[in-house]
Amino acid sequence: MDDHSRPALDLPDSESGTAVERLVAALQSGFDTGDADRYDSMFASDVLWGTPKGHWLAGYANLNPIHRGMMGGTPVKPASRFEPVQVIRPAPGLVVAQIRRAALNGGFSEVAMYVMVLRDGDWWLAAAQNTPVSGVLPPIGPE
Repeated sequence: MDDHSRPALDLPDSESGTAVERLVAALQSGFDTGDADRYDSMFASDVLWGTPKGHWLAGYANLNPIHRGMMGGTPVKPASRFEPVQVIRPAPGLVVAQIRRAALNGGFSEVAMYVMVLRDGDWWLAAAQNTPVSGVLPPIGPE
């Protein structure tokens, strides 16, 4: 198959762009105030979550207590800025977004791949995979 026979999947629409903006705002607000419930406000009950350390879990009921413990009702340190990097809408009611959390004044930063689904008029986070931002990559193959 050559590149000319590959479909472009992005179907831009304003509604899904607004959903990503709302997610970024919820993440930022929750992070800035240490409010895990606000941070997780758009997460579906069966959300799939991958951590920047390579762990994963399923379900809001499992993830929210972890976020509550990490945030503890106080602003998360270091202060960070959340910003969309790329967004693609491969089907109606489905959006995949890469969102960066850039630590301000140094510290650990990451980029996450978020999958959002429109259900009964509301956008919900179905899955996320966090990846640390690092200039150092592990070696490939045996050395």
